[in-house]
Amino acid sequence: MSKKNVAILSASLVAVAGIALAAVTFKRSDDKVLHVANQKGQVKSMMVASGVLEGAPYTVEWSEFPAAQPLLEAVGGGAADLGLAADAPFIFAYQSGSPVKAIAVQAPANQASDALAILVKNGSPLKSAQDLVGKSVATTRGSIGHHLLLQALERAHIPADKVRVTFLPPGDAKAAFDSGAIDAWATWTPYTNVAIKEGARAMVDAKDYGLPLYIDIANADSIDPKRAMLADFLQREARAVAWARAHPDQFAQVLSRETGLPLDIARASFDRSNRIAQPIDAKIIAHEQAITARFQKAGLIDGQRDVANAFDSSFVKAQ
Repeated sequence: MSKKNVAILSASLVAVAGIALAAVTFKRSDDKVLHVANQKGQVKSMMVASGVLEGAPYTVEWSEFPAAQPLLEAVGGGAADLGLAADAPFIFAYQSGSPVKAIAVQAPANQASDALAILVKNGSPLKSAQDLVGKSVATTRGSIGHHLLLQALERAHIPADKVRVTFLPPGDAKAAFDSGAIDAWATWTPYTNVAIKEGARAMVDAKDYGLPLYIDIANADSIDPKRAMLADFLQREARAVAWARAHPDQFAQVLSRETGLPLDIARASFDRSNRIAQPIDAKIIAHEQAITARFQKAGLIDGQRDVANAFDSSFVKAQ
């Protein structure tokens, strides 16, 4: 890749990652507007590309976020009714006391390993989790990257405090990684796709640990007054995912326009957006309990809230 193309690619990624937390407020009595928090490159791109919101009997107002943590702060704080995030940040927010509820669950349709990884520079001597002892790793607190790091250390029988973890938003983490200020970066697509294209390599990836579940997360106080809109939105979202699966190239074009990412990176990112709805059952709850235990063991949460109470299965029936 030319230096010019690398520069354009890096600038696009930093632009995606650097979006500030949107200051959105609304009245609970506003029953004609659904406020949806969107992590750049996820739900909105599919729903815009597929046109599934056409004819909806309500208005969707979107707010954009660079990662799950600020998105969940918006949902938990009442600035949004709904947002999509992965399982680890969802349960991290829930166990931290946030008034959020999972109302639908989706699993990846395939096992694209580069969708989630611990990255190192191509010339780095680090080869496995054992090599991370005493090294610096950047990630976002409570993210899927953070959880992957804990999984890798756990499997290698390395206490979490043997690694120097620096919590940074994706844009800052990329800058630290590019400058060599950190030894490794635990992150997700599209950041993984871009970094690998620029010469990084995955030291640990989802191939051995499994991709996360994705969860539609509602503010608990929005569920009753906006139940009909939430249920309708979930149905439209399912149609959008099916459309994207059938039209990946068209979806990638819209995703590229929405995010500013180069078309090839947007197309590669589709693997993470290709999801299949799952029932909220005992297996899903046990999966979230295991994540809770992992964060608890690392001393990051107390894990005292009942994981089963984090889920509202009534919307699955509505779909």
